[in-house]
Amino acid sequence: MPPSEATHTSHARPHRDHIANDVAIVEDAVREHVAGHSRVLRAVDPDLTPVTELLGEMARGGKRIRAAFCMIGARGASGGELPPGSGEAAAAIELFHLAALIHDDVMDHSDRRRGRPTAHRHFAGHHRGRRWAGDADAYGEAVAVLAGDLCLTWSDDLIDLAVADRDLPTRRAGRAMWSQMRDETIAGQYLDILGQAQRTLSSRRAGQVMRFKSARYTIGHPLRLGGVLGGASEELLRGYDRIGLSAGEAFQLRDDVLGVFGDPDLTDDGLLAVCAVLRDTGAADDVEQRIAHLTAEALDVVDGLGADHETTAGLRDLVERCAWRRR
Repeated sequence: MPPSEATHTSHARPHRDHIANDVAIVEDAVREHVAGHSRVLRAVDPDLTPVTELLGEMARGGKRIRAAFCMIGARGASGGELPPGSGEAAAAIELFHLAALIHDDVMDHSDRRRGRPTAHRHFAGHHRGRRWAGDADAYGEAVAVLAGDLCLTWSDDLIDLAVADRDLPTRRAGRAMWSQMRDETIAGQYLDILGQAQRTLSSRRAGQVMRFKSARYTIGHPLRLGGVLGGASEELLRGYDRIGLSAGEAFQLRDDVLGVFGDPDLTDDGLLAVCAVLRDTGAADDVEQRIAHLTAEALDVVDGLGADHETTAGLRDLVERCAWRRR
């Protein structure tokens, strides 16, 4: 058991219901928002039904890590209470994330996502099954881009709802935080694509990609957005940033480990050889030690925030879930 997992098991478990309740609020907000827009699309023409059905399925469930960090960030800034607009802001993050996944799968030519065909593969199969004219793969990619665009615009609608009834400074701060998150995430994605095209990825560039495509977007920005809605001080927001950088890197490293070692169906000889080299050279252990170090850093910041006990325990729980999850 990793050093902090014992704490995770014994200390934070009673607070998981608190997080689960927040996630349920977000789940309802996402479902209602997608359903409302889907009715508009189907009213245009019933032929939009395959798009709305798939988006409805893809928008359901998931770990909701980003949403949970947004909600706990809002609570941490408001003494444990949930400020107005928090659920809508967290739901907006989840729809932005869905848009990013759909577009990312198109760019990476990925076949599967969460155990099912990716959106562009799904729509390509829809095309082939009906023997329509033209290139099925091109059709699938085009429809997936539009589906991702829909999620992107819907996420923007939700941010507008989140800040609609707030005072002008909060509206501006919330919108500015949202805009920064979008810009930095897309910038990180571009740098990732650029590195692949150039067939070189320096340690500096790899760090940029990890920071902007994953670390800040997964934890730091959601925490900060929730904090803004809760009226967080600059000191608290800086603390959220520090948690986001450390825990966000730990999250991405865990993703990388699971991507290499966590697939029980891994059969390719080359990949199996890579796994063996990583284990034999101790590189895998080095990564685990780095994850443990980053997690400890983030937890130290959490404990020093001065938040209420419930929020502190919940935030610790979320940080440790990111580091020690098994899938």
